[in-house]
Amino acid sequence: MKKLPLVLVFGLTLATALRAELKLPAIIGDHMVLQQQQANPIWGWDTPGATVTVTFAGQTQTATAAADGKWTVKLAAAPANATPQTLAIAGSTSREIQDVLIGEVWMCSGQSNMQFALGETYTGDLEGAGAHRPNLRIVSVPQVGTQELKTDFRGKWEVAGPANAKNFSAIGYIYGRYLHDILNVPVGLIDNAWGGSAAEAWVRRETIERDPRFQLLMANTAKRETNLQSEKATADYAAATEKWKLAVETAKAEGKTPPAAPQNPLAWLTGNARPGNIFAGVVNPTLGYGIKGVIWYQGESNAGRAYEYAALFPFLIEQWRQEQGQGDFPFYWVQLADYMAEKPAPGESAWAELRESQTKTLRFPHTGQAVIIDIGEGRDIHPRNKYDVASRLVRWALVKDYGLNFPYRSPEYQSMAIVENKVTVTLDCFGSKLRAFDVAEARGFAICGEDKVWHWAAAKIVGANQVEVSHPEVSAPIAVRYAWADNPGCNLFSSDGLPVTPFRTDDFEMTTKPKPAATAP
Repeated sequence: MKKLPLVLVFGLTLATALRAELKLPAIIGDHMVLQQQQANPIWGWDTPGATVTVTFAGQTQTATAAADGKWTVKLAAAPANATPQTLAIAGSTSREIQDVLIGEVWMCSGQSNMQFALGETYTGDLEGAGAHRPNLRIVSVPQVGTQELKTDFRGKWEVAGPANAKNFSAIGYIYGRYLHDILNVPVGLIDNAWGGSAAEAWVRRETIERDPRFQLLMANTAKRETNLQSEKATADYAAATEKWKLAVETAKAEGKTPPAAPQNPLAWLTGNARPGNIFAGVVNPTLGYGIKGVIWYQGESNAGRAYEYAALFPFLIEQWRQEQGQGDFPFYWVQLADYMAEKPAPGESAWAELRESQTKTLRFPHTGQAVIIDIGEGRDIHPRNKYDVASRLVRWALVKDYGLNFPYRSPEYQSMAIVENKVTVTLDCFGSKLRAFDVAEARGFAICGEDKVWHWAAAKIVGANQVEVSHPEVSAPIAVRYAWADNPGCNLFSSDGLPVTPFRTDDFEMTTKPKPAATAP
């Protein structure tokens, strides 16, 4: 083999050296907040085999870039520190990350009610104008739906201020503001919410495919994927598009509003409902970054499958905890608000069943639920009052994670006793007592007998934590429900102002339970 000319060898070596470059993900950058009191991974990419040294707050950690270029170090745990520090990284090239703080980091996830911007709320103008907190930092992860695991995103940490806070998650910002002001430590907030998203999109595809509980969900997914990519779907979309173009021209000629364009059948494949899509495109790029916990507001898109959600939601929490590798970190969510038209008679409700599935998830460790059955808007799925939502969520964290003493948990159903035609329901008020809002009568209760016909009941508070329920047409009651409707008229609270959690005492079959497939005669 001929030897390469020295000048060519030198040229190739120089070209390789010029290509060598230390790269960092967007989540690791200027103005970031590191989670206090725990080891924090710092990672990036460099030339395979390159030694990378990370120096921060008096400590130095070293790693070697793997065959794919990835390297990771773990910074030793450190206490909160509001003094800006520099994180230096030296590899093939060098980087200095400026203005790094140490404090509390929370992820803000879910669908549109978590995504809902501060500036769109009733108090957003005031909150935004007062957003002068240099130690409150925010970063938003763009909405990317894909089956391919992404390792980075377009975005950056920013110091929260009047100009950018108004565009950030309202619940996230107010939640973080409470932590910042009460704990007096820096706070970092990661917003990755995606409006309209389904829970199954937030979980790694392979894990949900392996779980037999979601066999029907994944079978329907595979069928849909095949149909959307078929020649028929492509042809139908092309025909619908041509028809739409003609309709647009006609509308313009007649001075009318043009119709909406038909949806590309391939849009769902990169959207927010396909299992695994959001995990791969949104969650994975920040996976491993040190956090204290997660706040979550999602479920509207899964309400029609509330029975399935009882398994899917805790599965999501378990999977995130395994993926993050930080143990059972706190996971607090918002129960669905009241929504849609109020119905004159009591009956079944998919939204009520979804709320029940959320409440059942409280059996898992380090979880909490903010009940907001009192602040929804019947004609708007996006209630503007995010202030009370955030304040009820943050109570969980302040008590369970930071050791402060506040009322934090809504009353929950405990037991019932039937004596003749009356049912006495006992609630766990967690140190508080019951109070009916506006009027003395407790409203929102329904009662039934063996016929399972529900009647709005008369109800009154008979003790610190008990309600007596009855109806003249139900002589032998067997079950009671409270706030069991899409948009229930209910008024029962703790004396601390936290609404009673919707509940039912029966175990009648859920209306959202999938029906067995019909068999041919």
